[in-house]
Amino acid sequence: MCRADLIEILLIDDDVQLGALMGDYLLPQGFRVTASATGEEGVDLALSGRFALVLLDVMLPGIDGIEVLRRVRARSAVAVVMLTARGDDDVERVIGLELGADDYLAKPCFPRELLARLRAVLRRTRDVPAQPMISAGRLRLDKARRTTLWGDQQVALTVTEFNLLELLMHGGDTVSTRDALCLAALGRSRHPYDRSIDVHMSNLRLKLDRATGRNIGIETVRGVGYRLRLEG
Repeated sequence: MCRADLIEILLIDDDVQLGALMGDYLLPQGFRVTASATGEEGVDLALSGRFALVLLDVMLPGIDGIEVLRRVRARSAVAVVMLTARGDDDVERVIGLELGADDYLAKPCFPRELLARLRAVLRRTRDVPAQPMISAGRLRLDKARRTTLWGDQQVALTVTEFNLLELLMHGGDTVSTRDALCLAALGRSRHPYDRSIDVHMSNLRLKLDRATGRNIGIETVRGVGYRLRLEG
């Protein structure tokens, strides 16, 4: 693979050895890893437009990963996968998801799992659909450009929120189960007590409420999943 074909990944982590190991493993797989050891530098790099995906550690010197994510999400929808220690409180993971992280991985992670997660997230951002535009009332999803519109107003969504909304729009009146949504939107099976989909849905619901004046909402079907609701 020539250097021009490499997918650029940003790793924000102060573990220099991890960065070197990750770079050595991912390079033959088609990814070039740029490492940043501080949150401040990581924010600038993440907002540079150079990278297809950001791997972000929660524990960083200076500003932590949660604050990095907050600053990045204020200005960019770049895909972000959080890295958390296995013993970390689940609250940190939920906060990350609420702020717009697309997924998370527990450290240390198996190299093959890391590769699978990267490919799954990037596949969701790069696939060119056969049907580029879908709509529900005044809500339109341009899948080729990865944009969401309510009338003429653009609705800023993260990678995962966009994918979930697309699934709900395709589902129509059918309830999409949490298991199916997790598999299709996150590229992995849902584990017991995994709240990732619920947090992403909560974020998506708030954004749709603000953009559409509650003309389009997300209905929670207790114990099953979600479906899109159109007023009127």
